[in-house]
Amino acid sequence: MRRLLPRSLAGRTAFILLLGLVFVQAAGLTIHALDRVDLQRYQQAREVTQRSYAAWRSLLATPPDRRSAVLGDLDLPAGLRASYDNEPAARLDNPPPPPPIVRLLRVDAVMSAPPRLRPREVIVSGARRPGVMLASLRFPDYGWLNLRIEMPPPRPWHSETFLAAFVVMTLAAAALTLWAVRRLTQPVRDLAAAADRLGRDVNAAPLPENGPAEVATAAHAFNTMAQRIRRFVSDRTQMVAAIGHDLKTPITRLKLRAELLDDDEQRRKIIADLEEMEGMIAATLAFARDDAAAEPSVAVDLAALCRTVLDEAADANPDLADNVAYAGPEHLTVRARPVALKRALANLVGNAIAYGGAARLALEPAPPGQLRIAIADDGPGVPEDELEGVFQPFRRLETSRNRETGGTGLGLPIARNILRAHGGDVVLRNRPEGGLVAVATMPA
Repeated sequence: MRRLLPRSLAGRTAFILLLGLVFVQAAGLTIHALDRVDLQRYQQAREVTQRSYAAWRSLLATPPDRRSAVLGDLDLPAGLRASYDNEPAARLDNPPPPPPIVRLLRVDAVMSAPPRLRPREVIVSGARRPGVMLASLRFPDYGWLNLRIEMPPPRPWHSETFLAAFVVMTLAAAALTLWAVRRLTQPVRDLAAAADRLGRDVNAAPLPENGPAEVATAAHAFNTMAQRIRRFVSDRTQMVAAIGHDLKTPITRLKLRAELLDDDEQRRKIIADLEEMEGMIAATLAFARDDAAAEPSVAVDLAALCRTVLDEAADANPDLADNVAYAGPEHLTVRARPVALKRALANLVGNAIAYGGAARLALEPAPPGQLRIAIADDGPGVPEDELEGVFQPFRRLETSRNRETGGTGLGLPIARNILRAHGGDVVLRNRPEGGLVAVATMPA
């Protein structure tokens, strides 16, 4: 049953309401059909009874030698056959007559007619065929009027206009149900879209707090939550920026003091450590500020941007230039934040070259409505249980703090933040033939 249910709230609500509508309509249609069957049965029995008595009265006033001719001229309804015979067709040794037909026709009522119209004898029985009743009325002078009565099957759907009206009514009710469900669930879709925008841009516009009381309450709670998140992010950014700003002054003083050392080797190591500290502080500030969300989106040739990132990486690592390659279309325009997106791609390509000795980038469409950027390397890969952990800030598989081998541990988190701000994501996978591939996706 769960597999048959739609996945969306609107779909499930509409499905349940339409299912109830179909059930109610089917029940109503069945009741209507049964009523029409009873009415048709009553009308048929009434017509058969009236025509039978009319035939009896007509033949009663007709000489015996003329009765067959007169009977042949009568217009009898469907389900009624009459004949003038010397012997009765109904016999006491026949099966009993069908009770429903007996109740409808009430043949015994003919015996309560005035004496001059009353038959001399009445025999009622069934026939060999089920659903057939035989009635034989004996004339006072001579002969029998044999009636064979078989009620025709009812036709509850013989009215074409009724079925057409029923179909139109059902379609109208279904359309109204779908419209109402979609309109009532629109606030839920708006809330989901607002949550998605907030995940990409913490400064996204608030939800309008109008509509029904429950919707307005939910929108107000969401806006309050978004405001608290913005305040938290702002406080964190200000704190990190203040710490970074305050650290610059002692680092500068330490650099000046290091320049006064006589030992050239020690001076070089201290200055290198201080420069590494400056780089870590700059990377931390960039990660905390998340400048990608503030940059406006413009039309960007993603293919050209990928080639530019690869060319810069090859220029910075000339000994690995042969291991840097691009595969994909010549031009592919998307709306993106170019500076931020270039930084994300540069981080992924830089990691591939630094840890895998190669960066082969493949750009291709990935339905539905997505683009796929795969950056493969020839390195040792990453343990399966660490494929997601490396995206945590300051998490490095290389445990030394040497910038030549490790970095700050913020490249992958920054790349993921940027791609998620574009509505995409990035994951790492180990290649079966060896090496690692970073798979980035974003809207086309």
